[in-house]
Amino acid sequence: MLSIALPDEIEQELENISNKDNFVVDALKEKLKRERNEILDKLLIEGYKSTNEEDKKLNKEWEGITLEKW
Repeated sequence: MLSIALPDEIEQELENISNKDNFVVDALKEKLKRERNEILDKLLIEGYKSTNEEDKKLNKEWEGITLEKW
């Protein structure tokens, strides 16, 4: 079990929510998913940048073969 203190303005906004536990859990899941996706996006960008030159070389090598019969 986790106990947290919320700022007054957040508590006021939660007053009209009938199932606060579910609401908070869903909000945390959404935030955690967004955080994971941001990390994955950064890793993908780094990966694409690091293989950019290699991809260009491969494309150049295959360009002639691909366009050979056009």
